[in-house]
Amino acid sequence: MPKQEQAAAPQSGSTFKNVKEIEAHARTRMEKVLSDLTQELGNIRTGRANMSLLDAVRVDYYGSPVPLNQVAQLHVPEPSMITVQPWETSMIGPIEKAIRNADLGLNPGNDGKLIRVPVPPLTEERRRDLAKKCSHVAEEHRVALRNVRRDANDHLKKLLKDKLISEDDERSALDVVQKLTDGNIGKIDQLAKTKEKEILEIK
Repeated sequence: MPKQEQAAAPQSGSTFKNVKEIEAHARTRMEKVLSDLTQELGNIRTGRANMSLLDAVRVDYYGSPVPLNQVAQLHVPEPSMITVQPWETSMIGPIEKAIRNADLGLNPGNDGKLIRVPVPPLTEERRRDLAKKCSHVAEEHRVALRNVRRDANDHLKKLLKDKLISEDDERSALDVVQKLTDGNIGKIDQLAKTKEKEILEIK
């Protein structure tokens, strides 16, 4: 389950007083699943240089790991190059080291002021691996959505059992939760399909 979805799960023993609360909670959790997916897909590289490739890089800044964009300005001057302009020249070494250690297959170089990060073209085999990874990440998030649906349905059954709602109310709410799930799974499918196309497209 995506980490954001785990964090969004309700505390055990939490109770909902009505159908609207359950639907709103499910909607919020599903939005977090989609947000997490968008972020994870953004970190999977395509054949083009993209600043989001370096989103996961953490730089040692006086003993604290900080995101790269907090210690440098990033640019994409051409489709196969990212440039990194540190705010302080003393950060060139730590930034290069962080990019190399991030397991992105990137090999930065610098001229004393600016770090250049060439983005090598992807081999066909690497493209296929990344497309598979994309598919795997999407499936994890579909599972997370179904978990949200299951939890919402369980809460609805409890309301019915406690006689706080009627069977009609439950049926109607189950329908809403299912439509929410279907709609968001459709969004996941579309996001994954778009990303896979970007990965497999040869520029």
